[in-house]
Formats: sequence, C-alpha cells, structure tokens
Amino acid sequence: MELRRVVVTGLGAVTPLGNTVSEYWDGLLNGVSGADSITRFDTTKFKTKFACEIKNFNPLDHFDRKEARKYDLYAQFGLVAAQQAIADAGLDAEGIDGDRIGVIWAAGIGGLETFLKEVSDFAKGDGTPRFNPFFIPKMIADITAGHISIKNGFRGPNFATVSACASSANAMVDAYNYIRLGKANAFVVGGSEAAINAVGIGGFNAMHAISTRNDDPKTGSRPFDKDRDGFVLGEGGAGLIFENLEHALARGAKIYAEIGGGGLSGDAYHMTSPHPEGYGALLAMKAALEDADMQKEEIAHINTHGTSTPQGDISEPLAIKTLFGDHAYKISINSTKSMTGHLLGAAGAVEGIATVLTVKNDIVPPTINHFNLDPNIDDKLDFTFGQAKKRIINAAITNTFGFGGHNASILIKKYKS
Repeated sequence: MELRRVVVTGLGAVTPLGNTVSEYWDGLLNGVSGADSITRFDTTKFKTKFACEIKNFNPLDHFDRKEARKYDLYAQFGLVAAQQAIADAGLDAEGIDGDRIGVIWAAGIGGLETFLKEVSDFAKGDGTPRFNPFFIPKMIADITAGHISIKNGFRGPNFATVSACASSANAMVDAYNYIRLGKANAFVVGGSEAAINAVGIGGFNAMHAISTRNDDPKTGSRPFDKDRDGFVLGEGGAGLIFENLEHALARGAKIYAEIGGGGLSGDAYHMTSPHPEGYGALLAMKAALEDADMQKEEIAHINTHGTSTPQGDISEPLAIKTLFGDHAYKISINSTKSMTGHLLGAAGAVEGIATVLTVKNDIVPPTINHFNLDPNIDDKLDFTFGQAKKRIINAAITNTFGFGGHNASILIKKYKS
C-alpha cells in the first residue's frame, strides 16, 4: 500500500521557559535556564531544593473553578498545550471531521500530585475511606487523552503511551504510523507531566538521579560536563498536530515540517542505566533513518536525550559516533534539557517542538552550562555549547530514552511540496 506523508501543522507548549511556543522558543535561542528554587512545597529536609517549575500558570485563566477541580496539574498543563496546538493548526474550525482525528497523549507518571494528596489525607485520618470521587480519573495516565477528545469531539484512535521518559516520543511515532497507514487524518499528539512535589523529588533523590547543586540552580543541568551530578526535574506539557499531507493541503493549513521516520528499540540491559555503548540508542536512530529512506550524511542536527546524568551523557555520543562515523563531526548536537530540565514523559514532545522549529528556522539552540567537557566524551563533536548556531538544517533527529531501556528517535525534515 502507498504510505501517506505526515506533516506538522500545529504546536502548543507550556514549559519552564514560557507558557506559549514563542516564549519557549525565544528562551531556547537565548540560552535561558528554567531552573530555580522550588516553590511548590517545603524542601527544607530534601537533598534537592530546586527544579524547572512552570511559572505564572493560573488554572483559572483556562478553566472555570468547577472544571479545574477535575484535573490534576499534569492534565491542566496537557490540556492547555493541546488546545494551543489545535488552535494553531485550525483543527477547531467548522467542517473538521472529528471521526478522523485521534489523540495520543503521553505521561510517564500521570497524576502524582493527586495520588500524593489523597493517600496523605487518608494516612492522616482515622482509617475511614474518604476519597475524592475524582481521585482515580485525575490520577490515571491516560485521562488527558480522553479530556482532549471530549473537549474537541475527536473520535479517532485515543490512548496514552507510557514508556517512562520516552513516552511522548513513543506517542509521536505511533501517531505518525497511524496517519501514514490511513487510519486517521490527523492526531493531537504530545505529553505532559507534573512531578515536582515531595514524592517526585524525594523519589529521584533516593535514586541519586537528580542534581543537588542547590547553591547554583541555574547551572544545575550540565549535559556533557565533567561535573554534572544528575538531571534537573522539569514539568509542563507540549502538543503537536500530525496530519496527512493531502488533508493539510486541502484545508490550506500551514506546514512547519515533515515527519520523515521513527525508530523504536529496547536496550535489554538495565532497569535505569543505558547500555554503556548506546547500542539501543544506535538501533533507534538507525531505524528512523531506514524508515525515512535517508542517508546518514543528510542529518545536520540531533537533539539528544542529554539529561546531564553520568552514564547517559557518555553512551549517547558514543552511539552517534558509531552510527554516523566521520559524519558525526559535522552534526550540530545539542541538549535543550540544559535549559528546560527533564520533563520526563513530556520530554519527547517538548524536544520535538524544538527540533521542528530548528528545522523550520535553520538555527540550533545552544547547550548551556558547559564549563569542562567530560574527558570520556569526544571533544571534536559539535555540542553547540554556549550560543545558538545558524546553519541549514534539512533533516534532524530527536532522541528520547526512558527507564526500562525504552528508546525512541524521530526524524524531522523540511517540508518540500
């Protein structure tokens, strides 16, 4: 069968750098750090006291009070980002066939804040089960996809993907495949997360996974730096509209970029650590290239997973060198997590938007907070340290990896009619 072409026609973002796509993109290009002291709870007894929180977000600017009570914070971020993308693409216009529009919305964790509050309240009580009737639907990781569908009358395939930090990248690969197989005209795809609370910070502290650089939060996320000490937790949501090219052209939609291919793999190695040589990452990137029927030399940019963790920041560059050979030194690599922190299940979508805009605008956002390169990382690779770089980007890859060894790579290219 003939596979349909898939393009990106809408974007929406609620991020630690700003609550719109333009604010997010401007923050990236200007090398702004979204990290600061945590305001959400008392961190006195916690090893980590900072994170990349969303700023200036008032749920009542987007929902009435009764409606807001039904949504966990992760769903609020997701709904706002999704509605931005829907409006940007014009999928809220008259005459749109909702039967042919699907929603795949990811979360690695889901309603952690709701779970924490309800269980804490129960533990403090006398054992009488007094739970909020919205407890379960607020908590579950798939509910945001359902809410997006209900709000907009989108009756196509509707579900959530959960693959830890690869969740929303997985969602994008799934949406791409459904559209090119003719199963839907368009998808609202993305992810959201809101884990900056006592449980999220405490849990990652127990794993020694997040930075404890409390004296200098702005530089806490230091991808590829020899003094990195873990990732910085972020929160927010990001949505994209993936659409069948013919459908987009027929309704006169603007087109940001084209999805060229997607690759998925498993490390089959360790519960939380990546394969030391990045073999799973290599397989995912290789699969994305093969899916797109493109040559390695056509890739000009890679938005890495680049979390600022000791093992991950070594294995991914190794995978890039192994797969791309000498061409690896001609690729502009970056880690936007140096600015946004790690949005867990929403990371793939928020970095997907960054990569779409990189391809569209021919400018690579920087990797900030670089002081001393890890001697285990090849210093001849171009990590776009310090400031954005203008160059022609006809095709790029964005990588996202998750606990459990889940790997997803998406190839994004310039749209050409």
